[in-house]
Amino acid sequence: MLTARETGLFLPLIHSKLKKLIYLLLIVLGSCSEQVQPNAQMAPPVGKLIKTDSAWKAELSPEEYAVLRGKATEAPFTGEYDQFWDSGVYVCKACGLELFRSETKFDASCGWPSFYQGIDKRHIKEVRDTSYGMDRIEIQCARCEGHLGHVFNDGPGEEGLRYCVNSLSLGFQKKKE
Repeated sequence: MLTARETGLFLPLIHSKLKKLIYLLLIVLGSCSEQVQPNAQMAPPVGKLIKTDSAWKAELSPEEYAVLRGKATEAPFTGEYDQFWDSGVYVCKACGLELFRSETKFDASCGWPSFYQGIDKRHIKEVRDTSYGMDRIEIQCARCEGHLGHVFNDGPGEEGLRYCVNSLSLGFQKKKE
């Protein structure tokens, strides 16, 4: 709540009723700037999933663990989803968070599944990655922080992005017909 002192105004000489009116006006105007527009859709943030390394090792295969928790990269053109074109939703292999729709998948001929758009920007965390002498943007699952791959700015979509993802980081939920 704003006070007269916080607004920089000095109101001791103004009539009591006028002072109250100005004070009320300051409160109303101050709160208007914080209101959400009626058409804005505000979804809750993705909750974090935190597990110990031993719990992850028990749930994931050694290969999945190496990629999702150790940030390894599977060999190109070897992944289950590289040339997989069924309709549905790709999810995080570790926690099941929805990441990509099959409609946004395209063949980038790079050896890994590629998407030009995620389901929700809040589901994919971007982190600067300077490993191996390169400057890239790593993508992680926003819920469990599992390593997914990297995002590049050479994609075909409206935003020009290519999410290059390890198949071992993904699960797939077939579209119900």
